[in-house]
Amino acid sequence: MSRSRRLVHTAVGGVVALSCTVLTAPAQAAPAAEAPVGTVRLVTERRVTVDYPWAGVSGFQYRPGTTSVTTVDYPDATPPAHAGPDDPATGTDVMTTRDGQNVVHKHRSTGATATVTIPTGQAYRAAVGWSVLTVDGTGALHVLRSADGSRTEDIPVTGVPAGARPVSYRTGGSVARLALVYVRDGKTAVGLVDLADGSFRTLVTSDEATPQLAFNDRWLVADWKAIRVDAEPGTEPTALTRTGEQLEAVVGDQLLLGNPMFVAGGTEAALTARSLVTGATATVLTSSFGGIGPTLDGGALATAGPSSLDWNIHRVTLDGNGGLTTTTVAQVPAAATAVQGLAAAGGELLLHGATPGGSLRYSGFQLDATGRPTGPQTPRSPGLSAPTCLGGDAACPQLEALGDGRVGHLHTGANGEESVVDVGLDTTTLVHAPTDADSGGRIAGGTGRYVLYNGGSGKQRIVDFPRGATNGTTVLTRDRTAAAVWGQTLWTPGTTQGTATGRNLKTGTTTTVTTGAPCTPTDLQAVNTWLYWTCGGTAGVLDRATNRRITVPADHGPARLADGFLLRENRTTHELLLTDFHTGTATTRTLVKLPATDQNTGGSNGRWAVDRFGGHVAHLNGAHGEVSIVPSGVPASPLAQMEAQVPSPSVIGRSFPWSPVWQLNKPSTWTLTLTNASGAVLRTLTGASTAAAVRPAWDGTTDTGGPTGGVCTWKLTAHPRDDQGPDLTLSGTITLG
Repeated sequence: MSRSRRLVHTAVGGVVALSCTVLTAPAQAAPAAEAPVGTVRLVTERRVTVDYPWAGVSGFQYRPGTTSVTTVDYPDATPPAHAGPDDPATGTDVMTTRDGQNVVHKHRSTGATATVTIPTGQAYRAAVGWSVLTVDGTGALHVLRSADGSRTEDIPVTGVPAGARPVSYRTGGSVARLALVYVRDGKTAVGLVDLADGSFRTLVTSDEATPQLAFNDRWLVADWKAIRVDAEPGTEPTALTRTGEQLEAVVGDQLLLGNPMFVAGGTEAALTARSLVTGATATVLTSSFGGIGPTLDGGALATAGPSSLDWNIHRVTLDGNGGLTTTTVAQVPAAATAVQGLAAAGGELLLHGATPGGSLRYSGFQLDATGRPTGPQTPRSPGLSAPTCLGGDAACPQLEALGDGRVGHLHTGANGEESVVDVGLDTTTLVHAPTDADSGGRIAGGTGRYVLYNGGSGKQRIVDFPRGATNGTTVLTRDRTAAAVWGQTLWTPGTTQGTATGRNLKTGTTTTVTTGAPCTPTDLQAVNTWLYWTCGGTAGVLDRATNRRITVPADHGPARLADGFLLRENRTTHELLLTDFHTGTATTRTLVKLPATDQNTGGSNGRWAVDRFGGHVAHLNGAHGEVSIVPSGVPASPLAQMEAQVPSPSVIGRSFPWSPVWQLNKPSTWTLTLTNASGAVLRTLTGASTAAAVRPAWDGTTDTGGPTGGVCTWKLTAHPRDDQGPDLTLSGTITLG
């Protein structure tokens, strides 16, 4: 039976353990455990709606969804001086709290307070600024204010038609007025209560039982009818052209419209403004919805942004010429979402989770040479369906970061048949390769263009995703054994015990090395010149560069080979153990203490992951959606080429550039120089690797924009981003027609 895996997280912090154990002789002092150098949090890209419990002249409060309230101060606000309840205009800086029959007003900037005690027989209905609106047992309305700091002044509301039944009380962009919606003789009407003297005036009759409305000290708009607040008695409201938008606020003479009922596919909702004087319309904020509303000083607040990663609250005010201006006043934090898979490769941390909302995708975080995060969360794949996992899966989804910016991912269709999927270079491309109806398989490894798939059928496939491919291709099918892919070489157990054979996937040539394994390995892994083997109870590493054979521990579950070290997890103590063997002697230390309660028991893409192309380790730290990065403390190998795809097209151009790929073993910055047959430089390109892959693009023009042709010599110089080891220089030729 298949199931969709979800991780369970608890608030257990990642703790660095200081104990260490030496497993080989002669003993060497184990290096000190490293503290995390950074933490990232996977967040949903879904933008949340916010509401504003209070929004005045000196600042505002907002609440995203069901989270707690955040208070924001405007840095350049000049709030009105405290003048007390006898000056209602200063109410634009007043916050109100209620405790039973007592309503406390606090002038936010000065701290001055005034208390209104609601008389027996009256009930609270609304409050704004220094004023409180109540209703008594007869249905009559009252405006209450504190007077002389010791008593409550009661101002009866006059002008409400006899027989009117109030149905709602609304605040808007004013501290001098409250809107009242009432029903009389089966008809709905809207008017404003003048809070200074308690007078009420009906301004709009409505054809709707619950009309939309918005108002300030100049205009009331209700049921798509607009009227000046100070209009002469008998003035008829002006009918406005209805749209599918909502009446959000009135700022000056501008009606703000937003949150449309329908948005055409491929477009975003916007906040627009319509002049109530001229009828002219304009876009105020693009990609704006939810969280739009008036402020007590006659302005408005609105949320806008392309995603939750850049979801901001904007203050909308008059620009001095009757138009509107916007200022970003707060960024709304995105909500954390569970990490359902993690991988690290070439200075990138890739996390799998439900970031777009209903579907899942990979998101990336760039890391510097020390492992510290250097940029925001970036979408790195299209939306993906939830992975299907076998019962007892150690890690799900099955994935492998390939070191060139891409991820190999195992997808299971509705019929249970699997395919290998390649994503990561952009948010639209998804390349897949079927497994001929195989199922119950695993992604067993891969680098660059090649992914190793172990099928439940007992067959093993090498799937190739070359540069620019629209579909993956199985380039080799064989019986399933322990195997590893590094660069363009497939490593498998040799025909003789204690050996391993490397097969070049491009040429088919083979080479055999002596591992010294006393058995047929149950696992093989390869990184740079290191080749790891294990038989379950014993394990070792062969350094192919020096032919050294190093014994390493095999006492705790599956291991993960990296550049010069090995990682294992002790599931009893929840310690992540690092064995450093780069000097030829194996020394083990506890790298980090992992959370004890996470249900995922996996290794390289479950609770933790290691960057085989740079050396950093990432792990869940117990906080929902959080991953910490820890340096390995082991020096990386010198920069080297693992594989290359360097075509020689006869014609190139802006629409079809020359786009070679050099897969290196760690991140770099690079310079690509192209010269003609006489040695003159035609073009110089520079850049930084995509993970550990160099991916330039040349349109065939010179540095001055002119055309080229004939034989061109290219020279690539790559500098290691960690500044460890020499530069790498590669060269070759292409011939342009």
